Amino acid sequence: MSESPGISILMYHQVGAFAPMKAHRANYCDHRQFAHQMGFLDLLGYSVLGLEEALACLSGERPTPPRAVVLTFDDAYDNFADHALPVLQRHGFPAVLYAIGGWLGRSAEWFGKDPGRPIPTLMSGERLRAMRKAGITVGSHTLDHVKLAEVDRATKVRELAESRSVLEDVLGEPVEHLCYPFGSFDRETVELAAEAGYRSATTCLRGAATGLDHPLVLPRKAISYGDNLIGYWWKLAFKNAPKPALAEWRASLPRD
Repeated sequence: MSESPGISILMYHQVGAFAPMKAHRANYCDHRQFAHQMGFLDLLGYSVLGLEEALACLSGERPTPPRAVVLTFDDAYDNFADHALPVLQRHGFPAVLYAIGGWLGRSAEWFGKDPGRPIPTLMSGERLRAMRKAGITVGSHTLDHVKLAEVDRATKVRELAESRSVLEDVLGEPVEHLCYPFGSFDRETVELAAEAGYRSATTCLRGAATGLDHPLVLPRKAISYGDNLIGYWWKLAFKNAPKPALAEWRASLPRD
Protein backbone atom coordinates (compact mmCIF):
# COMPACT_ATOMS: atom_id res chain seq x y z
CA MET A 1 0.00 0.00 0.00
CA SER A 2 1.30 3.45 -0.84
CA GLU A 3 1.73 5.97 1.90
CA SER A 4 -1.20 8.28 2.56
CA PRO A 5 -0.89 11.81 3.95
CA GLY A 6 -0.02 11.66 7.62
CA ILE A 7 -2.44 11.97 10.53
CA SER A 8 -1.13 13.43 13.79
CA ILE A 9 -2.61 11.28 16.55
CA LEU A 10 -2.00 13.39 19.65
CA MET A 11 -1.51 11.75 23.05
CA TYR A 12 -2.79 13.56 26.13
CA HIS A 13 -3.25 12.33 29.67
CA GLN A 14 -4.52 14.71 32.36
CA VAL A 15 -5.96 18.16 31.65
CA GLY A 16 -6.33 20.51 34.61
CA ALA A 17 -4.53 22.93 36.94
CA PHE A 18 -1.11 21.66 38.01
CA ALA A 19 1.92 23.00 39.83
CA PRO A 20 5.03 23.47 37.65
CA MET A 21 7.01 20.24 37.29
CA LYS A 22 10.22 18.85 35.87
CA ALA A 23 9.32 15.15 35.69
CA HIS A 24 6.44 13.25 34.04
CA ARG A 25 5.56 16.29 31.95
CA ALA A 26 3.87 14.23 29.22
CA ASN A 27 1.25 13.21 31.79
CA TYR A 28 -0.07 16.75 32.25
CA CYS A 29 -1.54 19.58 30.21
CA ASP A 30 -2.58 22.83 31.82
CA HIS A 31 -6.26 23.50 31.08
CA ARG A 32 -5.53 27.01 29.81
CA GLN A 33 -2.85 25.70 27.49
CA PHE A 34 -5.24 23.00 26.30
CA ALA A 35 -7.85 25.65 25.49
CA HIS A 36 -5.22 27.60 23.51
CA GLN A 37 -4.21 24.45 21.62
CA MET A 38 -7.78 23.60 20.62
CA GLY A 39 -8.34 27.21 19.57
CA PHE A 40 -5.16 26.98 17.50
CA LEU A 41 -6.44 23.87 15.69
CA ASP A 42 -9.75 25.57 15.02
CA LEU A 43 -8.28 28.88 13.88
CA LEU A 44 -5.81 27.30 11.48
CA GLY A 45 -8.36 24.93 9.99
CA TYR A 46 -6.98 21.60 11.16
CA SER A 47 -9.24 18.62 10.42
CA VAL A 48 -9.89 17.00 13.80
CA LEU A 49 -11.07 13.49 13.00
CA GLY A 50 -12.89 10.87 14.98
CA LEU A 51 -11.03 7.58 15.25
CA GLU A 52 -13.34 5.80 12.81
CA GLU A 53 -12.78 8.55 10.24
CA ALA A 54 -9.03 8.31 10.74
CA LEU A 55 -9.03 4.54 10.27
CA ALA A 56 -10.98 4.93 7.02
CA CYS A 57 -8.38 7.44 5.81
CA LEU A 58 -5.45 5.23 6.79
CA SER A 59 -6.97 2.22 5.01
CA GLY A 60 -7.51 4.22 1.84
CA GLU A 61 -11.31 4.04 2.03
CA ARG A 62 -11.51 7.83 2.02
CA PRO A 63 -9.03 10.62 1.29
CA THR A 64 -7.05 12.03 4.18
CA PRO A 65 -7.81 15.74 4.61
CA PRO A 66 -4.92 18.17 4.95
CA ARG A 67 -3.62 18.77 8.46
CA ALA A 68 -5.53 15.84 9.94
CA VAL A 69 -5.46 15.33 13.71
CA VAL A 70 -6.90 12.79 16.17
CA LEU A 71 -7.16 13.64 19.89
CA THR A 72 -6.56 10.77 22.34
CA PHE A 73 -6.56 10.79 26.16
CA ASP A 74 -5.00 7.93 28.08
CA ASP A 75 -6.29 6.51 31.40
CA ALA A 76 -9.69 8.33 31.44
CA TYR A 77 -8.92 10.70 34.31
CA ASP A 78 -11.89 12.35 35.98
CA ASN A 79 -10.49 15.81 35.21
CA PHE A 80 -11.15 15.23 31.49
CA ALA A 81 -14.86 15.83 32.09
CA ASP A 82 -14.23 19.05 33.98
CA HIS A 83 -11.52 20.65 31.85
CA ALA A 84 -11.18 19.01 28.43
CA LEU A 85 -14.74 18.13 27.48
CA PRO A 86 -16.18 21.68 27.60
CA VAL A 87 -13.37 22.93 25.35
CA LEU A 88 -13.83 20.07 22.89
CA GLN A 89 -17.57 20.70 22.77
CA ARG A 90 -17.05 24.41 22.18
CA HIS A 91 -15.04 23.60 19.05
CA GLY A 92 -17.07 20.57 17.99
CA PHE A 93 -14.02 18.28 18.19
CA PRO A 94 -14.26 14.50 18.61
CA ALA A 95 -11.88 12.65 20.93
CA VAL A 96 -10.99 9.20 22.27
CA LEU A 97 -10.76 8.25 25.95
CA TYR A 98 -8.90 5.05 26.85
CA ALA A 99 -10.28 3.64 30.11
CA ILE A 100 -8.74 1.01 32.41
CA GLY A 101 -11.47 -1.60 32.73
CA GLY A 102 -10.58 -2.85 36.21
CA TRP A 103 -9.96 0.57 37.75
CA LEU A 104 -13.14 2.50 37.08
CA GLY A 105 -13.78 5.07 39.80
CA ARG A 106 -10.50 4.27 41.55
CA SER A 107 -7.37 6.30 42.18
CA ALA A 108 -4.44 5.97 39.78
CA GLU A 109 -2.37 4.13 42.37
CA TRP A 110 0.73 3.81 40.19
CA PHE A 111 1.33 7.54 40.82
CA GLY A 112 2.20 6.58 44.40
CA LYS A 113 5.54 5.25 43.23
CA ASP A 114 6.69 8.88 42.98
CA PRO A 115 6.62 10.53 46.44
CA GLY A 116 4.81 13.85 46.52
CA ARG A 117 3.08 13.33 43.21
CA PRO A 118 -0.70 13.94 43.51
CA ILE A 119 -2.77 10.82 42.83
CA PRO A 120 -5.66 11.58 40.46
CA THR A 121 -9.03 9.83 40.25
CA LEU A 122 -10.14 7.79 37.26
CA MET A 123 -13.63 8.00 35.77
CA SER A 124 -16.41 5.83 37.12
CA GLY A 125 -18.59 3.76 34.83
CA GLU A 126 -21.37 6.30 35.24
CA ARG A 127 -19.15 9.13 34.13
CA LEU A 128 -17.83 7.12 31.20
CA ARG A 129 -21.42 6.64 30.05
CA ALA A 130 -21.91 10.39 30.29
CA MET A 131 -18.81 10.93 28.15
CA ARG A 132 -20.14 8.50 25.57
CA LYS A 133 -23.47 10.33 25.49
CA ALA A 134 -21.48 13.52 24.88
CA GLY A 135 -20.01 11.92 21.75
CA ILE A 136 -16.62 10.86 23.12
CA THR A 137 -15.32 7.50 21.88
CA VAL A 138 -14.29 5.15 24.70
CA GLY A 139 -11.56 2.58 24.14
CA SER A 140 -9.75 0.05 26.32
CA HIS A 141 -6.50 0.66 28.21
CA THR A 142 -6.41 -2.97 29.44
CA LEU A 143 -7.85 -4.32 32.68
CA ASP A 144 -5.09 -3.41 35.15
CA HIS A 145 -2.80 -0.97 33.31
CA VAL A 146 0.04 -3.48 32.92
CA LYS A 147 3.04 -3.48 30.63
CA LEU A 148 1.83 -6.05 28.15
CA ALA A 149 5.26 -6.87 26.72
CA GLU A 150 6.40 -7.94 30.19
CA VAL A 151 3.63 -10.40 31.09
CA ASP A 152 2.90 -13.95 29.96
CA ARG A 153 0.44 -14.94 27.27
CA ALA A 154 -2.37 -15.86 29.67
CA THR A 155 -2.13 -12.47 31.37
CA LYS A 156 -2.15 -10.70 28.01
CA VAL A 157 -5.30 -12.57 27.00
CA ARG A 158 -7.03 -11.67 30.27
CA GLU A 159 -5.99 -8.01 30.18
CA LEU A 160 -7.20 -7.55 26.63
CA ALA A 161 -10.40 -9.57 26.72
CA GLU A 162 -11.71 -8.78 30.18
CA SER A 163 -11.16 -5.03 29.84
CA ARG A 164 -13.17 -5.05 26.65
CA SER A 165 -15.92 -7.08 28.32
CA VAL A 166 -16.11 -4.79 31.36
CA LEU A 167 -16.30 -1.64 29.27
CA GLU A 168 -18.89 -3.09 26.93
CA ASP A 169 -21.07 -3.97 29.94
CA VAL A 170 -20.70 -0.41 31.22
CA LEU A 171 -21.40 1.27 27.88
CA GLY A 172 -23.83 -1.18 26.32
CA GLU A 173 -21.98 -1.12 22.99
CA PRO A 174 -18.90 -2.67 21.35
CA VAL A 175 -15.46 -1.44 22.42
CA GLU A 176 -13.09 -1.99 19.51
CA HIS A 177 -10.19 0.37 20.12
CA LEU A 178 -7.19 -0.18 22.37
CA CYS A 179 -4.23 1.73 23.78
CA TYR A 180 -1.17 -0.12 25.12
CA PRO A 181 -0.32 1.10 28.67
CA PHE A 182 3.14 2.65 28.93
CA GLY A 183 3.50 1.99 25.19
CA SER A 184 4.47 -1.58 26.08
CA PHE A 185 3.62 -4.26 23.53
CA ASP A 186 5.20 -6.94 21.37
CA ARG A 187 4.28 -9.09 18.37
CA GLU A 188 2.31 -11.52 20.54
CA THR A 189 0.35 -8.62 22.03
CA VAL A 190 -0.65 -7.42 18.57
CA GLU A 191 -1.78 -10.90 17.55
CA LEU A 192 -3.82 -11.33 20.74
CA ALA A 193 -5.35 -7.88 20.40
CA ALA A 194 -6.62 -8.90 16.97
CA GLU A 195 -7.99 -12.16 18.39
CA ALA A 196 -9.73 -10.20 21.17
CA GLY A 197 -11.62 -8.20 18.54
CA TYR A 198 -9.81 -4.86 18.60
CA ARG A 199 -9.75 -2.99 15.31
CA SER A 200 -7.14 -0.40 16.28
CA ALA A 201 -4.48 0.15 18.90
CA THR A 202 -2.39 3.22 19.65
CA THR A 203 1.19 3.17 20.86
CA CYS A 204 3.89 5.54 22.08
CA LEU A 205 5.87 5.07 18.87
CA ARG A 206 6.61 8.51 17.48
CA GLY A 207 5.61 9.86 14.10
CA ALA A 208 2.54 10.65 12.03
CA ALA A 209 0.20 7.75 11.26
CA THR A 210 0.05 6.81 7.57
CA GLY A 211 -1.27 4.05 5.34
CA LEU A 212 1.96 2.15 6.04
CA ASP A 213 0.96 1.56 9.67
CA HIS A 214 -0.76 -1.58 10.86
CA PRO A 215 -4.05 -0.52 12.55
CA LEU A 216 -2.95 -2.24 15.78
CA VAL A 217 0.38 -0.36 15.82
CA LEU A 218 -0.58 3.28 15.35
CA PRO A 219 2.01 5.95 16.27
CA ARG A 220 1.25 9.11 18.21
CA LYS A 221 2.74 12.44 19.19
CA ALA A 222 2.92 13.13 22.92
CA ILE A 223 1.77 16.56 24.11
CA SER A 224 3.70 17.71 27.16
CA TYR A 225 3.15 20.20 29.98
CA GLY A 226 5.86 22.46 28.57
CA ASP A 227 4.53 22.68 25.01
CA ASN A 228 3.73 26.28 24.12
CA LEU A 229 1.92 27.03 20.85
CA ILE A 230 5.16 27.18 18.89
CA GLY A 231 6.20 23.78 20.18
CA TYR A 232 2.70 22.45 19.57
CA TRP A 233 2.75 23.67 15.98
CA TRP A 234 6.23 22.21 15.51
CA LYS A 235 5.02 18.76 16.56
CA LEU A 236 2.03 18.98 14.24
CA ALA A 237 3.93 20.30 11.23
CA PHE A 238 7.35 18.69 11.42
CA LYS A 239 7.43 15.69 13.76
CA ASN A 240 6.09 13.37 11.06
CA ALA A 241 9.06 11.20 10.09
CA PRO A 242 9.02 7.79 11.80
CA LYS A 243 11.53 7.20 14.56
CA PRO A 244 13.62 4.00 14.16
CA ALA A 245 11.34 1.84 16.33
CA LEU A 246 8.31 2.83 14.25
CA ALA A 247 10.17 2.19 11.00
CA GLU A 248 11.05 -1.30 12.28
CA TRP A 249 7.42 -2.07 13.06
CA ARG A 250 6.33 -0.84 9.64
CA ALA A 251 8.83 -3.18 8.03
CA SER A 252 8.01 -6.20 10.17
CA LEU A 253 4.23 -5.82 10.38
CA PRO A 254 2.89 -4.02 7.31
CA ARG A 255 -0.82 -3.23 7.00
CA ASP A 256 -1.22 -5.64 4.07
